Amino acid sequence: MATVKSNKIIYIVLGIIFLIGAVYIFFNDEGVLKYLKLKSDLNNLKEQISNVDKENQSIKAEIDSLQNKVPAKIEKVAREKYGMIRKGETTIKVIEK
Repeated sequence: MATVKSNKIIYIVLGIIFLIGAVYIFFNDEGVLKYLKLKSDLNNLKEQISNVDKENQSIKAEIDSLQNKVPAKIEKVAREKYGMIRKGETTIKVIEK
């Protein structure tokens, strides 16, 4: 009967040690929860880098077309960015509410 009680005590002590270890593994500064958060942050940063790379490629393509003096591109930029018009044209500005 003494061995049954000592076995229960051993199981309880082992269970408590296991719970303390599990809590430590999940909630310490280098734990699983911190790892998962950092992994999520890393994925977000990779996505941002990808978006910036795409934007850079688009801007480089625009720069190349302007440097190569593509007439259609130059006219588009002049009209959209600088509000330039051809002789005899009138501009109509739409104001959004």
